[in-house]
Amino acid sequence: MLTGAAVLLGVSAGQAQAAEVAYATKCVPPSGIGLPDVNGTTKVEITAPATAKVGDTVDVVWKFTQAASKNPDIIDLPANSVQPSGTLKAAGAQTADIAMQGPRENPAIPKGGAMTLSDMKGTLKLTAAGQVTLTPDAYVVNALSTDTKCAPTEAVQPAATITVTAGEGSSGSGSGSASPSTSPDPSQSQSQSPSASASGTPSTSPSASESGGDNGQTDFTGKVVDIPYTCQSPIGEKKATSPIQINAKKNGGSYDLTVQFKKSVMDSPIDIPAGKVKPTMQIVLGGADEGSVTVEGPLNSAPIPQNDPIEIPDLTGVYKPGATGESTLSPGVLTIEAMGTTTTCTPDSTAVSLTLNTAEQASGASGGSGSSSSGGSTSTSGGLAETGSGDHGTLKALGLVAGTAILLGGAVFTFMPRRRAS
Repeated sequence: MLTGAAVLLGVSAGQAQAAEVAYATKCVPPSGIGLPDVNGTTKVEITAPATAKVGDTVDVVWKFTQAASKNPDIIDLPANSVQPSGTLKAAGAQTADIAMQGPRENPAIPKGGAMTLSDMKGTLKLTAAGQVTLTPDAYVVNALSTDTKCAPTEAVQPAATITVTAGEGSSGSGSGSASPSTSPDPSQSQSQSPSASASGTPSTSPSASESGGDNGQTDFTGKVVDIPYTCQSPIGEKKATSPIQINAKKNGGSYDLTVQFKKSVMDSPIDIPAGKVKPTMQIVLGGADEGSVTVEGPLNSAPIPQNDPIEIPDLTGVYKPGATGESTLSPGVLTIEAMGTTTTCTPDSTAVSLTLNTAEQASGASGGSGSSSSGGSTSTSGGLAETGSGDHGTLKALGLVAGTAILLGGAVFTFMPRRRAS
């Protein structure tokens, strides 16, 4: 680990000076994501005026020439998803903690790639004549709505010195005020955690045909059932509950299915490009029939700005009965793909949303297959079908898109279910 020496470059009266310092750093990832602390070397270049007068407010720039860690081999970080903030210590003729912050600007960072952090800026009002030294201190990296906190583990050398001469407004005080040159966004520095409220009151009663058949009925409305999920992501486990409704429309001997999540708007912790979120769900068959049916929703058609709700369209698929009799349809496993990660959500318990009186069809679900929304068949063996990703779709309003650990720590990509607009 380098103990940093400050090297002043091209200092002349009134001109800016740039100096670099290196210091051993310990970075602590967000709790609960299972990543170890990172011990590395931070290299920082501080730019400030070489000379100034008492009463002046000077601009200071903190440039990362090396972060203390690379991006872990978990997820590719999208552009403009990382924001640094930190504290620069002023000492000598006056003491002050200078709040520094950079914009959320970074190139896309691949798994295992070097972290690229934006320049941080701040201001210092000079209050006393003499030498004022500037020394980097602790900093925070906010990535995908989580904070990784980094602090020096050794004494850090000053990176720049300002020679302050007496002037109008001079005071004998050795204290100073400092403020960031950009206004921080408090909502960016807090980790989001998945949450969802559930409605225990179904909006409709389940539609079940009489045992003699559908009696000409073509539309079947399921009841809303609250399904508690345990979602497993690449970095941990989260729980959420979502009200789900399964509806059907008879189409010949088959049924066109539509799955609705009644509280199913997700807040985006980062800017998401179009075509990056793909949900899938397995509907579990019971009663006379067995197996499962895949339903899916389209990829997001438009970019989703950070902190905006993610509107998820209905999930659709086709159910071709494999048995004659009273068949039940219940929500099953969710698989959510987003930004290169896959999260699998398994019901802790499930409930029947829709009951149909079905007539067996050739190549129907019972005995192993259920039609997907594209009209193809998928093999099953009863119970919950395997999920992994692919083009299967599901979700509608729950969604925990898992995660990512990042720099000096970890960034958790989390979607929060919210009531869907009626």
